[in-house]
Amino acid sequence: MNILGLIPARYASSRFPGKPLVDIAGKTMIRRVYEQAAQAKLLQRVAVATDDERIAGEVRRFGGEVVMTSDQHRSGTDRCAEAVKLVQGDWDVVINIQGDEPFIQPEQIDLLCALFSEDGTQIGTLVKKAHRPEEVFNPNTIKVVLDGQGNGLYFSRAPIPFLRNFPGDTWLEHHLFYKHIGIYGYRAAVLQELTKLPEGLLEKAESLEQLRWLENGYRIRTAFTELETVSVDTPEDLKRLPL
Repeated sequence: MNILGLIPARYASSRFPGKPLVDIAGKTMIRRVYEQAAQAKLLQRVAVATDDERIAGEVRRFGGEVVMTSDQHRSGTDRCAEAVKLVQGDWDVVINIQGDEPFIQPEQIDLLCALFSEDGTQIGTLVKKAHRPEEVFNPNTIKVVLDGQGNGLYFSRAPIPFLRNFPGDTWLEHHLFYKHIGIYGYRAAVLQELTKLPEGLLEKAESLEQLRWLENGYRIRTAFTELETVSVDTPEDLKRLPL
């Protein structure tokens, strides 16, 4: 099975313009993500997909592979769908690696890749047990509920499920809550199908693209990780990095 790792990266972030090029202890963020991804044992290749020459120049400078894509993509998924057509090779699976998680662990990428050893896996992602109430109630932390086979039933910014008979500050004592780790894998053919789907009502409501896939009958297989990830969405987030 040929698995391609793609790191979508854009310069024009509303909350943190140019963040792929921010310096983190002597290396740019995009370099740190690339080097972490390159250590994954189950990826045959890693490339950065971008529409910005400044990012492309930095990737070439440190010896990474880069592919130039359109500046019209609405999501990293769409950018990956174009990029996989431009990277030479016959790819069975594409892993969409977030470009704003400079310390993503190669083990997490391999865990996601392993989901595709099952023929029925269309889309894969990671989930982690929530340990603190703020993880459950923070709308910026995406929660997920699962079926008995480990497929995602629903993703939400709200705390799900709602425990009717208990006060909120005790919910973790009575139920397992899972938060979503936002790295995705797709069968290459499924990835192309996803980009043709219209925006769904649930997606509009929660601003979560994976709800579009669920609305259209796709299954999202999950794997459990206990490794924590730290994403950089604003300049303040740099202070939380494990340096």
